[in-house]
Amino acid sequence: MSVAVIGAGAFGTALAVTLASKAPVTLWGREIDWAGTRENPRLPGVALPPALHVTDDLDQIRAETVLLALPAQVLGSFLTRNAGLLNGRNLVSCAKGIDLTTLTGPSALIASTCPDSKVAVLTGPSFAADIARGLPTALTLACADGRAGHQLQHDLSTPTLRLYRTTDVTGAELGGALKNVIAIAAGAAIGAGYGDSARASVITRGFAEMTRLATALGARPETLTGLSGLGDLVLTCTSEQSRNFRYGLALGAGRDFAAGTTVEGAATARAAAALAPRLGVDLPVSQLVAGLAEGRVAMEHALDILLNRPLKEE
Repeated sequence: MSVAVIGAGAFGTALAVTLASKAPVTLWGREIDWAGTRENPRLPGVALPPALHVTDDLDQIRAETVLLALPAQVLGSFLTRNAGLLNGRNLVSCAKGIDLTTLTGPSALIASTCPDSKVAVLTGPSFAADIARGLPTALTLACADGRAGHQLQHDLSTPTLRLYRTTDVTGAELGGALKNVIAIAAGAAIGAGYGDSARASVITRGFAEMTRLATALGARPETLTGLSGLGDLVLTCTSEQSRNFRYGLALGAGRDFAAGTTVEGAATARAAAALAPRLGVDLPVSQLVAGLAEGRVAMEHALDILLNRPLKEE
């Protein structure tokens, strides 16, 4: 099966690099002035293999399976503009977020714009640099169509990238999206000097919050305990390689964050906060992160907001 990757950021490039160890891969990006150097500056020290073709021409995307490694808030408009090119192919979302316009995940956006495509989600605990350098990584591949999922699992696994299959697209997708929100909160706790015990509390209560929202939207609870939920949550809340965690650190410390850096969790927090009253789900951490990101809540008041919540059973 032929494979292409749309989105030449660090993660898309990393996936293309590891998949090109099996067969030729085409990688598309808008700004690829680095293509001639055979090294993406977002992945310094990683040479692009000869089997990886980089292009800014979408017409060169002819593969049967296309991985969509685009930011969650960009994906919808991209699909709308290019549905004619993509419809009918196997489309694998690699985005981790909830679309602010529709309050749905990437798989729903793909299904609505490309109804003739098989849709899957690739998510789980991973950093682009680890994948690109061939370090062992395990991810979740979610596809409602069991046969298509089995084929994609075979085609997209490599000796160092191990994929575990599930049909619970909702659970896998929401685990990957919501863990970014909790990572911001965990980073803010550390940045504000609250300590590791506070971070552990944020992770634990944040995981309960992720499970509440995901199951309210139809996910299976056990999916959230897997790679795409708990696994990704632990990684993202404990490493400064995570942009969401670093963003939280900056919020907590009162520092500016690098302008132009995509922080999926900030938008996802706003989307989750909008969903909460519709579903009757209590999401205090998500609502607090949304307030911090929008400047409606000051960090010095954030701890008081959480600590003054009613005492109750765990």
